[in-house]
Amino acid sequence: MKTPKNVLGDALQPCCFEPLTGFYRDGFCKTGTADVGTHVVCALLTEEFLEYTKSKGNDLSSPNPYWRFPGLKAGDKWCLCIRRWLEAEKAGKAPKILLERTHEKALEYAPKALLLSYAV
Repeated sequence: MKTPKNVLGDALQPCCFEPLTGFYRDGFCKTGTADVGTHVVCALLTEEFLEYTKSKGNDLSSPNPYWRFPGLKAGDKWCLCIRRWLEAEKAGKAPKILLERTHEKALEYAPKALLLSYAV
C-alpha cells in the first residue's frame, strides 16, 4: 500500500486524534473514492471560520451525539473539505493550515503558493 504524502512531498502526518478527525476518523486527512468532500486540509480552526461554515449549512461547532461528534471550537485541528476551505479563502475567512498534515490531493485544487501562504 502506498504511503500517503503531504503537500510538501513527505509522508502525511496525523492531523488530530482529540477530537478524532479525518474522513476515515483515523486522525489523518486521507481521502479515497468514498470521500466525495475531499477532506484533505488539516486546519487550525478559528471562530471566524466556524461561524462562516455554519452560515453555509455545515455546523461544526454544535455537538451531535448520534455521530459521537463533540462539536469543535477555535484552536481545534480538523480535516476540512478542500472546496469549503477555498470558498472560505475567497471570502477572507479561511483558517491557517498545517502543511505536513495536509494531503497532497489539495494540490489538485489549489496552488502550492496559496497553501504555503496559510501555513501555521
